[in-house]
Amino acid sequence: MALSGADIPNPLEQLTVEQLRLRTSMKWRTHPDDVLPLWVAEMDVPLAEPIADALNVAVARGDTGYPSGGGAYGEALAGFAARRWGWDGLDVERTAIVPDVMLGIVEVVKLVTEPGDAVVVNAPIYPPFYAFVTHADRRIVEARLGATGRVDLEALGAAFASARRTSDRVAYLLSNPHNPTGAVHSRDELTGIAALAREHGVRVVSDEIHAPLVLAGASFTPYLSIEGAQDAFAVTSASKAWNLAGLKAALVIAGPEAADDLARMPEEVSHGPSHLGVLAHTVALNEGEAWLDALLAGLAANRDLLGRLIAEHLPLARYTPPEGTYLAWLDCRALGLDEPGGTDGPGVVSELAGPARAFLDEARVALSSGHVFGSGGAGHVRLNFAASNVVLTEAITRMGTVRRV
Repeated sequence: MALSGADIPNPLEQLTVEQLRLRTSMKWRTHPDDVLPLWVAEMDVPLAEPIADALNVAVARGDTGYPSGGGAYGEALAGFAARRWGWDGLDVERTAIVPDVMLGIVEVVKLVTEPGDAVVVNAPIYPPFYAFVTHADRRIVEARLGATGRVDLEALGAAFASARRTSDRVAYLLSNPHNPTGAVHSRDELTGIAALAREHGVRVVSDEIHAPLVLAGASFTPYLSIEGAQDAFAVTSASKAWNLAGLKAALVIAGPEAADDLARMPEEVSHGPSHLGVLAHTVALNEGEAWLDALLAGLAANRDLLGRLIAEHLPLARYTPPEGTYLAWLDCRALGLDEPGGTDGPGVVSELAGPARAFLDEARVALSSGHVFGSGGAGHVRLNFAASNVVLTEAITRMGTVRRV
């Protein structure tokens, strides 16, 4: 009999801090041991059992060669999309394996734009959007999010028009769900985006790495399922939902009118994913849904706990509970923790200023600094709540001792 989420213990409560500090990944090795790390998007969870079993079998067999392609991965994603989102339109023939989501995004941007062309983003947004795009010799045009942390269609249309005045080709990087605010775009919002993109001749590239991480009260809509999105792309992986960042593999999905563009992707791009990565992501999508459901229940509980802790210990901070991801975007401007260097970025992902610097130095809690997320980010922090109740409670309690007002 297949397991359900109710049959699996909350993955967020299975590891102690002592066990987590044995890890050698970025989250737990960047800061000293007295720091609680709630910054980079890694979760404090054990590997889902089906994935661990598959990797153990592969290692025991010495099955550590080159990947044989992404067909099984694409089929697994198509099945997952049909079951979870009711989307039957994912054509495996219009997919390609890439090393990870950001490198896949860059390769798609290279297919649909030329050096010097404009790429529109909704600020504040995931900092690597700025770095990867500019390193690819394209330039960023910002469309600020609205006051509620959602896409402002009027601002987006103005940004599209501005970009087209100086570029023959324009791409738009959509974060779906949005990182860092956790907004899960509605079908109506995505339909409006698609209409604007068609009107202005903009090619949409939707980053859907957080798609499986939609919490109670919201539902995910794949961008390529939207009418008018036929010439768009989506890039996704099982990385965030099953904590597989160290096992490199992602998929680019082309809409029907973008298939010829995808066919121009250089062959060497498909050499970047690892064989074990493709295997792990495929198993996650095929066999990891019960574990995912247990995780989502834990994340929803943590989202509510975080709200209570902020109300008790950081009452001046503003917090809108996210609809998706395990990331909380906290407006700390009323705490008086700003300092020189905390102006809007973007900046290097690990760069700290303002509230994030104060919370690290004085409370020994590591968060992501809002200014690196671009316009509108200064005075904010991004907090990763994919942690145990003990860690989350201790972190917010510590943060509550840092005050200037």
